[in-house]
Amino acid sequence: MKTIFSALLLSIFMVPALIFGQSTVSGTITDEANAMPLPGVNVLVKGTTTGTSTDFDGNYTLENVNNGDTIVFSYLGFVTQEVVFNGQSRIDITMVEDAAQLEEIVLIGYGATTKQDATGAVEKVSTEEFNKGAIVAPQQLIAGKAAGVNVTAPSGAAGDGGSIRIRGGSSLTATNDPLIVIDGLPIDQRGGAQGSRSALNAINPEDIEDFVVLKDASATAIYGSRASNGVVLITTKKGSTGQPFKLEYGLQVSTRRVANTVNNLSADQYRTLADDPRFDPSGLGNTSTDWQDQIFQTGIGAIHNLTASKGYDNFNFRVNFNYASQEGPLKDLYERVALNTSFVQRALDNDLKMTLVAKVIQDKYDYKNEGAIGQAVRFDPTQPVFNEDGSFYQYSSNPNIPGANLAPANPVWQLQKENWNSDQTIQRVIGNFNIDYKFWFLKELRFVVNAGLDYAENNGSRFDRGNPNNPDAIATPEVSNGLNRNTNLDFYFNYKSNVESINTVVDITAGHAFQEFYIKSFFDRGGNAPQSNTDINRNALESYFARASFDISNRYLISANMRADGSSRFADGNRWGYFPGVSVGWKVSNESWMEDSAFSNFKIRGGWGVTGQQEIGDNYGFLGVYTPSRNAAANVQFGTDPAGNPVFIQTLRPEGFDENLTWEQTSQYNVALDLGFFSNRLTATVDAYYKETKDLLATVPVPAGANLTDLLTTNVGELISRGIEFTLGGVIFNTEDFNWDANFNLTFQRFEVTKLSLSNDPNFFIPKGGISGGVGNQIQILKPGFDPTTFFVFRQVYDDQGRPIEGAYVDVNGDNQITEADRQAYKKATPDAFFGFTNSLRYKAFDLNFTFRGAFGNYVYNNNASDTGNLNAVLNQPGYQANAHADVLNTGFENQNLFSDYYIQRADFVRLDNIALGYNLPFENTKLRVSLTATNVFIITDFDGLDPELGDGIQNNFYPRTRDIVLGLNLTF
Repeated sequence: MKTIFSALLLSIFMVPALIFGQSTVSGTITDEANAMPLPGVNVLVKGTTTGTSTDFDGNYTLENVNNGDTIVFSYLGFVTQEVVFNGQSRIDITMVEDAAQLEEIVLIGYGATTKQDATGAVEKVSTEEFNKGAIVAPQQLIAGKAAGVNVTAPSGAAGDGGSIRIRGGSSLTATNDPLIVIDGLPIDQRGGAQGSRSALNAINPEDIEDFVVLKDASATAIYGSRASNGVVLITTKKGSTGQPFKLEYGLQVSTRRVANTVNNLSADQYRTLADDPRFDPSGLGNTSTDWQDQIFQTGIGAIHNLTASKGYDNFNFRVNFNYASQEGPLKDLYERVALNTSFVQRALDNDLKMTLVAKVIQDKYDYKNEGAIGQAVRFDPTQPVFNEDGSFYQYSSNPNIPGANLAPANPVWQLQKENWNSDQTIQRVIGNFNIDYKFWFLKELRFVVNAGLDYAENNGSRFDRGNPNNPDAIATPEVSNGLNRNTNLDFYFNYKSNVESINTVVDITAGHAFQEFYIKSFFDRGGNAPQSNTDINRNALESYFARASFDISNRYLISANMRADGSSRFADGNRWGYFPGVSVGWKVSNESWMEDSAFSNFKIRGGWGVTGQQEIGDNYGFLGVYTPSRNAAANVQFGTDPAGNPVFIQTLRPEGFDENLTWEQTSQYNVALDLGFFSNRLTATVDAYYKETKDLLATVPVPAGANLTDLLTTNVGELISRGIEFTLGGVIFNTEDFNWDANFNLTFQRFEVTKLSLSNDPNFFIPKGGISGGVGNQIQILKPGFDPTTFFVFRQVYDDQGRPIEGAYVDVNGDNQITEADRQAYKKATPDAFFGFTNSLRYKAFDLNFTFRGAFGNYVYNNNASDTGNLNAVLNQPGYQANAHADVLNTGFENQNLFSDYYIQRADFVRLDNIALGYNLPFENTKLRVSLTATNVFIITDFDGLDPELGDGIQNNFYPRTRDIVLGLNLTF
């Protein structure tokens, strides 16, 4: 009691002392460059929440300041200043512009530059800008974040990642995926591991520091033969020098539910068809079953991250353990267990830097029969899921439906693991060792060695019990395994120096690279047609590269690079490809006559380059290959044995090839303008590009007898694309308690096939775009003068009420009959424009981030409606009655009208892709953040199908996208 009384007495005496010891300070804050007042500057007592900000005239008043307190003055784009308070009544501050923003390091191929000195179309997306949520596929981190970069949303399938398209890609049927380089290791563009749904799934998104996207050829030409579709450089996180030990734990728990389903007939609508005399009502059930609702459930997911990091004077490390589990609405499952490590050692007075990045990953997929989606759309909605005895209802179990051997299986039955299952386990190691050495005799000269390995083994199994409606069905088991090995070794010399005599910074790089890919796959299938097969593929790429960059007087920029690639995929005469690139820039804002202007950055840049494409599918498409018959398939009978039994001999079948196969090459021009205002509080970039691709690689039909196959990988023609990209970023508010940053990007694009070299006929075209309904039907064409995703349809005729007239099409050529000659190129799946709009807001301890994405001018072919939106889809089935798409109620079509332009639907959309609300709890020595995130929140569109965002523009048996809700917890010690 005495102690409490003494403490209370001391407090009473101390209060006046504290009150009288506190003071008020005021002042004015101006910009050193022009002596203008700066509004919105943060003024804060260091280590406290006591603070204020300057008014419109740059004035501030700060109360409750104690002697010895440190006052911090901070403002975006300026150097932060600290002043110790010693009783001054007035403190005026002159703020100095912070050049570090423009000096931010940006990776480029085999080196780095700064934002200010970059002359190519290079865009960096860092951790702070990433999309939030339970993201398992890294590409979703940057969806909507960069102009010219279109990241499509993934389907609802567990582990699906969507796709990345940089400036739309440059090819027809060869890959349009960009080259991905992870910590200096280029990964295999075909996926990196067999059985994986996404090439990047092995990379933990939480382990990524930033993405750098190289978009134009002047930036990508240093990667030569693989860079026509752009390059994405991924840098993973590493510890920092001098960083104290830090332990972090993150948890994200998510739920996933399909956002939309196919609009097929309900049970009540289906029963109305019983009035049709061809409909047999005896087969109708007495229930109402929404089969899509039966197969789609709520998926659950969880992502755990435990990270430890520390930095010493000469050594730093970071170790991350990641466990991710994502369940799809079909109860398919993706799991990732990964250990991600990085170690950085410096020696020889920091002249030697060694970096080791190693990742050990196990991916597991438990697939479900996605054919159940199509069956759920087609299954009779009047039938129950279960019979009265508890068994699954099947068409064959209904005595009123005889001869149902070809009827589909109950879709819920199909999803049972004992009836259909498929799983895949992938064990993968990704490692990269980098040595960076500055020579003792010439510190400006560096030698860099980079050795990388991407090694994956996969083991899988699959079992299909067969159609329960068919008594002769035989179960089909299958096992598979494979190996992918990607080894890379490159080295280069880099010399960078400021040559004062000519006032020029010189940066020269030259090096050599070798990369080899080895792929082995095996499967063994039982059942009616047993088959076993082993395939081994191997290809290699040897390269020489060089780059020279000059920054003259800190105003004029010149950069030139060259790469020579030799690929084993092409014949000797075509083996080597040469890929140059050149770019220039003018830092106008650094001119003396711009000193008093409103621009904090004004740069004009332009570039040209040539890049290549070598992803041709078969490793050796230029060679004549003979395939032996296997497992008695394609064997030929040659006489009989003494007992009269037939004798079969093995055969060798020649495969098709093109001995003149060569590189696909893309030439690209780029001009751009970079602007910054108000110390880069407002920034803008405009890029315009033009691309021309020659010797397009594609697998296309060839005339009968022209080769040993009817589908050949060859060089088919030319394609041009052009576009304009706009990026606008700004800090709308920047005060002590409230910040609001916004970024908007908009891309206009256009593609056109200009030449198909397989024929001189101006009307020649190549069909593409397979669809459901009939056999071998295709709905798109490749034709000179048109976008490569153009649809090929009849023009529908409508009645006075606006209803389509079945079978009535426009007689385009006026010959009084409707033939194939009346099919027309019409609309396209490629959007004319797409955009991303991101906002980041902070109010005290709360933060809010959201991203909108959208596209305009794109169309989708609704194959669900064209295939089953007719009466025959119900009535003309072999031994059973199926459901139909509800569009039959609008058209009344009796039969399929697959090629009617009625089914080409406008697919403009605006999607709230991601929204995240977070709160940072105020603990002294521990950081705790809780967050709530939603993805695919809503979509605004006139498209009445599942989803308007489809890469190929054809909607059929598509796994619906999900709407995810994520609760997050992040704890840092």
